[in-house]
Amino acid sequence: MPADATIDASTDAGTDATPSFADLQLPAPLAAAVADLGFTIPSPIQLAAIPALLGGRDITGVAQTGTGKTAAFGLPLLAAVDPAADVSRGHVQALVLTPTRELALQVADAIESFATHLPGLRVHAVYGGAPYVTQQRALRDGVHVVVGTPGRVMDHLDRGALSLDGVRFLVLDEADEMLRMGFAEDVETIFGQAPAKRQVALFSATMPPAIRAVADHHLTNPVEIAVARQSSTVAGVEQSYAVVPFRHKAGSLVRVLATSDADATIVFTRTRSAAEEVGSALVERGISAATISGDVAQKERERIVERLRSGALDVLVATDVAARGLDVDRIGLVVNFDIPREPEAYVHRIGRTGRAGRTGRALSFITPHERGKLKQIERTIRTQLTEIEIPSPKDVSEHKARRMLDAVAARLDTGRLELYTQMLTERTGPDGAPLIDVAAALLALAVGDDGPQLRAEQEEFDAQRAEVRGGRTRETHRAERSDRDGDRTHRHPRADRQDRYDRGDRGDRGDRRGQGIRRPADGTRYRIAVGHANGAQPRGIVGALTNEGGLSGSDIGKIDIFGNFSLVDITTTLDSAAMDRIGRAHVAGKALRISVDRGAPERRTPRTERHATYTR
Repeated sequence: MPADATIDASTDAGTDATPSFADLQLPAPLAAAVADLGFTIPSPIQLAAIPALLGGRDITGVAQTGTGKTAAFGLPLLAAVDPAADVSRGHVQALVLTPTRELALQVADAIESFATHLPGLRVHAVYGGAPYVTQQRALRDGVHVVVGTPGRVMDHLDRGALSLDGVRFLVLDEADEMLRMGFAEDVETIFGQAPAKRQVALFSATMPPAIRAVADHHLTNPVEIAVARQSSTVAGVEQSYAVVPFRHKAGSLVRVLATSDADATIVFTRTRSAAEEVGSALVERGISAATISGDVAQKERERIVERLRSGALDVLVATDVAARGLDVDRIGLVVNFDIPREPEAYVHRIGRTGRAGRTGRALSFITPHERGKLKQIERTIRTQLTEIEIPSPKDVSEHKARRMLDAVAARLDTGRLELYTQMLTERTGPDGAPLIDVAAALLALAVGDDGPQLRAEQEEFDAQRAEVRGGRTRETHRAERSDRDGDRTHRHPRADRQDRYDRGDRGDRGDRRGQGIRRPADGTRYRIAVGHANGAQPRGIVGALTNEGGLSGSDIGKIDIFGNFSLVDITTTLDSAAMDRIGRAHVAGKALRISVDRGAPERRTPRTERHATYTR
């Protein structure tokens, strides 16, 4: 690698003056899209990567999500694509590989937002857990850019629905995560089916030897770019989180908004479809809300933002892409309805509040199995978030009533209450109800408390709180087990798991705690009902757990595949809803039917010669 091909994007701006996107010499349609999105100053990774890619160079970028890398490769990718070219029958021009469907949707949304001034250009995301037919139809009709997970891309290649013969631009996003999840063989196959003459951008949070080997093999004299992590949060922002099971998120958000004194609120979701669902749910509850995402036209976006600035709109639901460049001083609360995948994205989100010297508040909803992501955010921002409880229906009624009572003094001073005094006197005479009871009933009606409905909402809230506390109890028990096993904590987790695997369930039964359940040192071992006899492979199991089960790659540990079942170490706590989702997922055409592994003395050694073991 030539010395001049390495760029430290953390410090090298290339000029003493503050750079702008105008300095990057983007094609006119892309420059217009950048201006529409409110982009002015490129991030370090954009400043280094965009000129290199526009110049036709391959690049390797060491950068995390939230540093602006999607625009860093997305804008040059669109510059390399010809919207007028024939892309029917699956002959795409650009391919972006991502490790998860969540990231695939985010990247596809972002690229679509950059392509608003490229008429006819089509972008489509393909990933596991979604129907094949819809994706195949889109590919058949013609797509210029495909963003997808390696497993589903391979499926479409195998079925003939996707062709890489015309690929000009190929991106590996989060390459280290992709390889760690067991997609190395798929990545090699995909590269092998792409033309030898193509441009490649590889992005990875780290550059271990395995990623270096991919770069050396598939990239031509790449420019190496490195960017430092963003690790500071906005001063003046009060940061908190609440544990909220997924199915209770919408109701919890409504109660948070009902008890907030913020002038305006932004609610962040991971995907465009989630933003639309949340926005619709809020409007149905009578909340002044609107939604912006990557497919909202620029004029409509400007109209919505202006309503937010003027006070005509109280709540904005947005994706990360749509909120870029948004600067509204009156935003006092940011709610992360979906916790972001990366700490850097969290920093970007909460920066929407606490502006112009004001204080702000940021609240993140954490599902019971996402505590690991929370800890990662806290480590990165060097700040511990405060846990709070979601307001109950009773809290909402009390908040509304207090605000109404606070306005009583001013209304008394205004006068002209004779009509209402007379009506109350008629109702509270000798044969009527006591005045205090009538006043209480009027206050209840004014805040929307009709009695029976509130009791039902309170019962639902109590069930939600019990579910969350039950999850905490399981985590406490797991921590206590870890303390009891402290004599082994100095060992590498992988070695500890391997020892227990070698023993099976036959040796050293004194170490088998928890009613005979075999547990890895950093989680729980689960049994799934697919094995070698069903054609199960590690990448298929990982794909099912991350796509259908909602887990992240970091939640999955060692995988042992036996004849007709497999064992998987999962480091996060699975609630009943997660177990149900995973149990219905399919690998090799068979349902996983997941359950906690309780061991079997007759268990045979897994067939490791067929790559049956997947280790973090």
